[in-house]
Amino acid sequence: MIANQEFVTRRTELLAQMDNNAVAVIPAAVELTRSRDTEYPFRQDSDFFYLTGFKEPDAVLVLCKDKDGTPQQTLFCRNKDKLAEIWHGRRMGHEKAKTALELDQTFPLSELDEELLNLVNGRKALYYGQGTYTAFDDKIWALLGTLRGAPKKGYRAPEIIKDVRPLLHEMRLFKSDAEIAVMRKAGEISADAHKRAMQFAKPGATEFQLEAEIHHHYAMNGARHPAYGTIVGSGNNANILHYTDNCDELTDGDLILIDSGCELEGYAADITRTFPVNGRFSAPQKAVYELVLASQQAAFEQVKPGGTLVKANEAAMRVMTEGLIELGILAGEVDELLDKQACKAFYMHGLGHWLGLDVHDVGEYKLDEADRPFEPGMVLTIEPGLYFDEDAEVPEQFKGIGVRIEDDLLITADGFENLTAGVPKTIAEIEALMRSGE
Repeated sequence: MIANQEFVTRRTELLAQMDNNAVAVIPAAVELTRSRDTEYPFRQDSDFFYLTGFKEPDAVLVLCKDKDGTPQQTLFCRNKDKLAEIWHGRRMGHEKAKTALELDQTFPLSELDEELLNLVNGRKALYYGQGTYTAFDDKIWALLGTLRGAPKKGYRAPEIIKDVRPLLHEMRLFKSDAEIAVMRKAGEISADAHKRAMQFAKPGATEFQLEAEIHHHYAMNGARHPAYGTIVGSGNNANILHYTDNCDELTDGDLILIDSGCELEGYAADITRTFPVNGRFSAPQKAVYELVLASQQAAFEQVKPGGTLVKANEAAMRVMTEGLIELGILAGEVDELLDKQACKAFYMHGLGHWLGLDVHDVGEYKLDEADRPFEPGMVLTIEPGLYFDEDAEVPEQFKGIGVRIEDDLLITADGFENLTAGVPKTIAEIEALMRSGE
């Protein structure tokens, strides 16, 4: 659990980066209708949650910085409403929120229009992330129109509008000790869920049953939702990168690719493992699997302070290209094939991505047009893969095989910590675990 003081510290840090005589407006997420009279499970906006830890919809955080640098933190949230709370759940209310979240002032949402105008009026700069919530964009533009249109009332709109997200997202890229502890636990829960799926798998079971086993384990361990749509692709379905139908029966002799991670206290895990339905890799499956695993290990060697994702990908692609030549899938000189990125015919995605409150987390991958070096506190995935669709131009024994292996790595002072090392990855380990479930 992340203590409230950390959210206070984050707001203070963001305010310190803002210009004097400026205001930042950060809205919460809104509830989304799933079908008539029902909504999707609510999930808070990641930026808003990062700054507040507040989990209710329709709230607005306003951070002000006066001309002399004096800060003020304001929250608007839903009014207390006994009838609404009987039907839909308890609300914190603005009075309790002031104390619980350690804010300077709070208001009920019903006072947003009037008070927001006062908070923005006369500021030189407005920090706002346009484009995330269209309805709130309209509210901001209408507010600015009011301020610009009534100078006789003493109104003055900000002269400068700045995107608040670059400041926030740079902060979010570097995880605190508390965030790392949550992500480490999310990795452990997700790893155990993958092991459970391996032990459950057998010919005649279904992809959705494996999905259910995984989701059940998440929920029973405090992670009520997956961090993204779980992928359970057996056989040729593994060659659909974002396959989520999860409706087919498992066939003896096929591989299963599972890409799934839980969300714990807002933070995502992201693991992919590939294993045989019957618990035994065939020779062609083993050859492809070992090649992907070797590619991942080559990438791992570049994951350390000063390394880059590009260098890690280059290392993985070299191993992959050399292996594809040995398997008779590619032909030619290694360097020439690398120049042409020939392996991309079978490895279509990137090597990895930042991980945090979003599964594809925020943060720049380049600094001043140069590849960004890794630094301690960053968390990313490393996930090479090879995909040979049934109609791919490859030797017959490889058709229909899709393999991806993915782990979550925390950059440390001298290398990395694998947050998802708890789930087996070598062929011997996988086969042994699957035999233990028989």
